[in-house]
Amino acid sequence: MDPRQGIFHKTTLESTTTLQQKSFHTTTLAGHKRPLAEPGDSGQQQAAVPRRQNEFQRASAVGKELPRLTASTIAATGPDADTTAQPSEYSQRRVAQATPRSIVDRSLSLSFPRYGLPSSLVNNLNALGIKEIYPWQKQCLLGPGLLNGSKNLVYTAPTGGGKSLVADILMLKKVLEDGNAKALLVLPYVALVQEKVRWLRSVVQDIKRQNSQPDASEKRENSLWQRRAGDDTVRVVGFFGGGKVRATWADFDIGVCTFEKANTLINTAIDDCTITNLRAVVLDELHMVDDDHRGYLMELIATKLLSLGHDVQIIGMSATLQNIDLLSRWLDAHIYSTFYRPVPIEEYLVHESQIYPASSTSGLLKTATQLASTHPSASQPQNHPVRIVHPSPHKEFKDPVLNAVVALATETARSGYGALVFCNSHGCESDARLISRAMNDTSCLDPAIMEKRLDLLADLRSLSTGLDPCLAETVISGVAFHHAGLTTEERDLIASAYDSGVLKILVATCSLAAGINLPARRVILHNARMGRDLVGPSMLRQMRGRAGRKGKDEIGETYLCCRKDDLQAVIELMHADLPQISSGLTTDRHRIQRALLEVIAIKLANSRDTVEDYIQKTLLNLSTEPDVITAHVESSLQDLASMGFIRSDEPDLYDATQLGKAVVTSSLEPEDGAFVHREMQRALRAFVMDGEMHILYTFTPVHDTSVTVNWRVFRSEMEGLDDSGLRVMTFLGLKPTQVNKMAQGGNLKETTPEEKEIARVYRRFYLALQLRDLCNEMPIHIVSHKYDTPRGAVQNLAQTCQGFAAGMIKFCEQMGWGAMAAILDHFSDRLNAGAKSDLLALTKITFIKSRTARVFYENGLKTVAAVANADPKELVPILIQAQPSKVRLKSKDEEKYEEKLLAKAKIIADSANRLWQIEMQQQVYEE
Repeated sequence: MDPRQGIFHKTTLESTTTLQQKSFHTTTLAGHKRPLAEPGDSGQQQAAVPRRQNEFQRASAVGKELPRLTASTIAATGPDADTTAQPSEYSQRRVAQATPRSIVDRSLSLSFPRYGLPSSLVNNLNALGIKEIYPWQKQCLLGPGLLNGSKNLVYTAPTGGGKSLVADILMLKKVLEDGNAKALLVLPYVALVQEKVRWLRSVVQDIKRQNSQPDASEKRENSLWQRRAGDDTVRVVGFFGGGKVRATWADFDIGVCTFEKANTLINTAIDDCTITNLRAVVLDELHMVDDDHRGYLMELIATKLLSLGHDVQIIGMSATLQNIDLLSRWLDAHIYSTFYRPVPIEEYLVHESQIYPASSTSGLLKTATQLASTHPSASQPQNHPVRIVHPSPHKEFKDPVLNAVVALATETARSGYGALVFCNSHGCESDARLISRAMNDTSCLDPAIMEKRLDLLADLRSLSTGLDPCLAETVISGVAFHHAGLTTEERDLIASAYDSGVLKILVATCSLAAGINLPARRVILHNARMGRDLVGPSMLRQMRGRAGRKGKDEIGETYLCCRKDDLQAVIELMHADLPQISSGLTTDRHRIQRALLEVIAIKLANSRDTVEDYIQKTLLNLSTEPDVITAHVESSLQDLASMGFIRSDEPDLYDATQLGKAVVTSSLEPEDGAFVHREMQRALRAFVMDGEMHILYTFTPVHDTSVTVNWRVFRSEMEGLDDSGLRVMTFLGLKPTQVNKMAQGGNLKETTPEEKEIARVYRRFYLALQLRDLCNEMPIHIVSHKYDTPRGAVQNLAQTCQGFAAGMIKFCEQMGWGAMAAILDHFSDRLNAGAKSDLLALTKITFIKSRTARVFYENGLKTVAAVANADPKELVPILIQAQPSKVRLKSKDEEKYEEKLLAKAKIIADSANRLWQIEMQQQVYEE
């Protein structure tokens, strides 16, 4: 062992070398923990795997099988090649013990009295594997005023360093000490919300709260999770767009929310004066606060809480905070910062098939600078690569960057570890295909691993979208891809399989680095560009931070594969500091308008003085010149008045109009609210009632301006519209001649405000056509193919429009348009079900949606009672009939497939039984 390492571990290279030096009688492969061929083996077990694989290939044949490729070998350039590596900026504990030990410091135990945590919470965390905390977590928790909640906290720690546990402990302590306390945990992405809900529910399982009493809001409302007598458990509820359950403030003790849902919840709670029980708010990914697309909502949330002046602890955290002192002054918070990582990381730059050590940012910059030099000095040993990727004989791997990516990924899998490959969205599937072709022959794979991969394929095939052709090729080799084009169900299955080791290599877009917690032994960046642009310093650090998983890896490795032309840009990127955080309220999007409208509508400010007080508490006040702020406030108030959102009956006094309140209630941006109001006023004058297109158009979100219209598809769908649909186009101001012109290659002008608005209407109507097909039971994958749109985007539209529809109903109710609200509310059930009216009852059953509901209906199961009384075995043939692809399977594969469908059928029958019992109880009550 190198004495400088300070910790015993093997790198992936060393692991691979050890495996290759074993006897030729022993073959060890990815995911295999013992030799496949050992003395005494009969060979019968080995033969079983090729047979099952051949059955799978026959069952899912999608064309001629592509020939296998051989990944390039990677050779070390010398025995001392890696001695130039510098200590990693993430690896402060390289010389420390691998695990903190309570016998050294009792305060590392969660049961330490000063933390004041109930024994039930400590026991639950112990059962989940958290028996001790890290020294930095102890130091952070013991900061002044944090454990009693009198001081806010802003802290930063590397990805994988354990930062979430600190916020969890402080939040749970608040909730468990006060039986009526509520807490909000705010996260940027739906996947993170869902993951956190599952985690927190396991943490608080069977824990009783102290002195729990229903609050005022629970007494007034018939809430979904209204607390029963004697029920003092902790209710954890997720709030996100597309969620199936419409929970309210009274329904949770810990609410885990996206930015948008958290802002809406807080607005409602302030407006109806139920905010007083809020005791803690956790803002994760706080570096996104200057994002004027979504992250700015964190500034709105925190500033409103600061303006209230009541006892609520704000906890902000991120892995990438540069000017943390600014955020501390804004939130009046204690600061804590650490670079601690439980697993050390080794970092490398791959350039022109040569691998250079770059164990810190400065080390990588130094290496890259030497590479860029036209006359490198022979006296600079740092310029020597530690390893070289040999050229490939295959034409598919002529690109040195791709060749290096494949070689590094397959080397990791052969060692039995997992690898994450980050690339742009267009390259995910092609990279996954090529890597899978370069993986070892699966005929020699461990039967248990093969069994699990076949299970995964069966799970993917049983989804309503069917089995993706690319995944059908790659999964059997232990490779998959992960991007926004997949549906939520596909992404969840793939992420779970990778996390459990069934998949060894996952090719993903950079959004995975921030969107879900999936660490890897080795992280490989296929190019520093994701699309045309270089990744930013924050995203780069998040991707690199996925390397090394605690408890599974002794070390993490990151490889940045750099194109020759991008070397200078990579130098600048790696040299760049993390961006300075500032307010996102005064960018070109004018988010300050929404901030002012909300505080006036919820009566947090009603005069020029109270508006100034609110502005004084914003991050904007600390990051922008006063004169600039004043100008923005003045112009924003004037714009809000001109749009009819606020009025000033007396000088320097403000009040929200009915329209302004409707915009805030429906969670719209002021600009979107003005557009919706104009559209709804036009609809009130002439609403087409003899068809569904006008209602569907009304339910289509207005904020998705990035949609790409396939004008030929638009023209084809327009030509198929009936008289009702054509009247809708006429009332909206859409011209068939313009659509024909665009289909022939014309350009849609968007110069003037009028032109931009009509272009917005065209795009919205195009999305409404997709929504029409979904509501008429067309499967997602068919809609995706028809409109040349990724199926993940189609599913996202279906989920987003549900929340938008609820907002539109609130908008109409607030405006006093009761009849319009009733019409929209009546149709919203079809929107949620994705089916026609005759199937609405069936679609309430778990797993019975859209196409599946129609197949049940056509097979005579037309009611919930009929499904409840059916034998689950009788439902299996119906579920097979409902599958999008009629795949003929053989022997064990068929048995496995039917087993999964039988398990689904049992869940369906149980769900139908519960619904039927509720229906019977209602009938008895009515009688």
